[in-house]
Amino acid sequence: MLVPLKWLRDYVDIDVDVKEFADKMTMTGSKVEKVENFGEDIEKVVVGKILEIKKHPNADKLIVTKVDIGSEVLQIVTGAKNVKEGDLIPLALVGAKLPGGIKIKKGKLRGELSQGMMCSSEELGIPFNMVEESKRDGIYTLDEEYELGKDIKEVLGINDSLVEFEITSNRPDCLSIIGIAREAAVTLNKKLRYPQINVKECDEKIKFDVNIEDNSLCPRYAARIIKDVKIKPSPYWMQRRLIEAGVRPINNIVDITNYVMLELGQPLHAFDLDKIESDNIVVRKSKEGEKFTTLDGVERNLDENMLLITDGKKPIAIAGVMGGANSEVTSDTNEILLESANFNADSIRRTSKKLGLRTEASSRFEKGIDVNLVETALNRAAQLIEELGAGRVLKGFVDNYKNPVENKKIVVRPQRINKLLGENIPLNQFIEILESLEFECSLVDDKLEIVVPSFRLDIDMEADILEEIARIYGYDNIPSNMIYGNTTIGLKTIGQIFEENIKNSLVAMGLNEILTYSFVSPKGVDKINLPEHSIKRKFIKIINPLGEETSVMRTTLLPNMLDVVSRNYSRKVDEFAGFEIGNTFMPKDNLLPVEKKSIALGLYSDEMDFFTIKGIIEELFENIGFENYDVIPEKNHPTFHPGRCACIAYNDNIVGVFGEIHPDVLENYDINTRVYAAEIDFELLFTFARNNKTYKPLPKYPAITRDIALLVKDDVYVKEIEDVIKQNSKGLVESFKLFDVYKGEQIEEGYKSVAYSIVYRSIEKTLTDDEVNEVHDNIVRELKEKINANLRL
Repeated sequence: MLVPLKWLRDYVDIDVDVKEFADKMTMTGSKVEKVENFGEDIEKVVVGKILEIKKHPNADKLIVTKVDIGSEVLQIVTGAKNVKEGDLIPLALVGAKLPGGIKIKKGKLRGELSQGMMCSSEELGIPFNMVEESKRDGIYTLDEEYELGKDIKEVLGINDSLVEFEITSNRPDCLSIIGIAREAAVTLNKKLRYPQINVKECDEKIKFDVNIEDNSLCPRYAARIIKDVKIKPSPYWMQRRLIEAGVRPINNIVDITNYVMLELGQPLHAFDLDKIESDNIVVRKSKEGEKFTTLDGVERNLDENMLLITDGKKPIAIAGVMGGANSEVTSDTNEILLESANFNADSIRRTSKKLGLRTEASSRFEKGIDVNLVETALNRAAQLIEELGAGRVLKGFVDNYKNPVENKKIVVRPQRINKLLGENIPLNQFIEILESLEFECSLVDDKLEIVVPSFRLDIDMEADILEEIARIYGYDNIPSNMIYGNTTIGLKTIGQIFEENIKNSLVAMGLNEILTYSFVSPKGVDKINLPEHSIKRKFIKIINPLGEETSVMRTTLLPNMLDVVSRNYSRKVDEFAGFEIGNTFMPKDNLLPVEKKSIALGLYSDEMDFFTIKGIIEELFENIGFENYDVIPEKNHPTFHPGRCACIAYNDNIVGVFGEIHPDVLENYDINTRVYAAEIDFELLFTFARNNKTYKPLPKYPAITRDIALLVKDDVYVKEIEDVIKQNSKGLVESFKLFDVYKGEQIEEGYKSVAYSIVYRSIEKTLTDDEVNEVHDNIVRELKEKINANLRL
């Protein structure tokens, strides 16, 4: 919020320099970002009056003038053609300094002494759009009578300081000069002067009506009618203030609405009444697919949740955001309808975001505005229009305000606040601070009943009152004390520790962690060949995305992983192994999206195959305590090779999928090598993993190892063999390990040899050969019976 200090002084006396003012305001919660002083580069420029003009004796294009500056009369030589005797002009004296580093020296022009220089608006640094067209060329002339010799900076209002405040979203009341003045008055212990509003109305009465279809979206709408409007530039002082506050002057009517918005914080809008086709304003929701052209000439596509201002026949404005080109005030405007309204903050915020259109008005409405400002701002604008001769104000105004808002009431405990602050602030000082902030206070027993002013939308509870007391009392006045009591340390959650263990395990196996954006292109699922009916095509769309490549929230990590793999492959990286742990997002009716954390793996190398990624996953699962899962061949996953893909299952839950990426998918990513990838559900893994590892003592009794070589058909999976071994171990099989798979000579075609090393051990006693043989022989029999496995001799 840019605040010209001179404007602020209209409402509060500031008797400190700008640096001290900025420091004090910052300490009471109104943080000052920057201070800019105007007129520092202008010195010794005063008001002068031209008494006499003569032709230059030695130059046809120059004139010699006598200029009175009050204390003396100076001779000035100039080539200006627009000056005449009696004109008041800015005169730069000898030794003067002007913007751009220009310094004025005494000298002669074609033999005639010149004791200074008359100045143009450009030489004084006056913005081009603040200068009347007739004064843009040549010497700048002053319209009013000013004291001769007076500093031109005071005359033109350029001896000012501009203070930039950082306004947080919880203090929309400070998005105005009055809001800052209110804070300054409390900070400096001064009295606040509100603008005196007195509207001079003509005898003609207003005849107009306002209908609001949904008062929750528009709690209040008021309007006045102005006739005999004269569109012209606004006065210099108003233009100057607007420009300093960051608003471009347009014409007197628009400038007045902007001036009042900056002054009071209530946006206003002026409609050309002749372009409104009825005597009735209707505030309604837009219709799906409805189109509307705004003041900037852009046709906007609306949806059914946007609020419109209409004349009953056509839209004339997008409520709280921007007016329409079809009701714009122009130089031909004769009558205007002046709007002052209060709109639902959430509705304006959503509309502004969807349209990608953020204005001074919408930025205020979306934070919330005091509903009582509607009438005040409307009357203030009408007052200025009448005072500046811009039109006649009709008698009365229309005001649709069906559900008046009551001020919030809060009960606070001063003793409790003192305890929390660690200070003993007297009760009368409590009340004095709160009343200076315009809170109404009444003491009931040992508690304060407080009525919150309507402009303080951020005050809801006792803690908010505590903050108000603390910042005005002064944080620097509250003593610093050592904390007492038991100290605590911050601990990681079980989930954070679990994720850290996964990362550490994968890094230890040689994988690098990658991070990718959560917002992606919808075309990513096309590249991994997901079918049209896939649930992972149901995206959450981003409003106003940076581009199509970042227009939706991701539903799977695989496209991002393959993008990274492709980037490394295209840059001639010989081998790659990476992982990512990140969220995916799925829509859920009208509720917040479902966020699920997933783990993605991606790797390629000439020496890697399906069993490389399988081994990485198995070792990871062992490290985190995930056991008793099944690896099931998967032939129908569209992203993976049909013969080299498997699902990880636990009970009836699919925990993840891994395998070799389908050649068609690799072609989409311009990859000409085999790539292996996996996507695993982090949350299911966390749910089923055995995180509480317990101490297990070393075995007391010796083990017996037996090797077994089996001849089985090619289509028999190792898992089938291992399931039989587990089911028939009788508690004596400590572990078993596959150490050989052989196909070739001496092995019948269509068969393979699978060899296991099985370790037998009892936790209760030393096993005998007979006891081991009994279990071992039973396993062999079961393998023969269930999967037709024969011992290879």
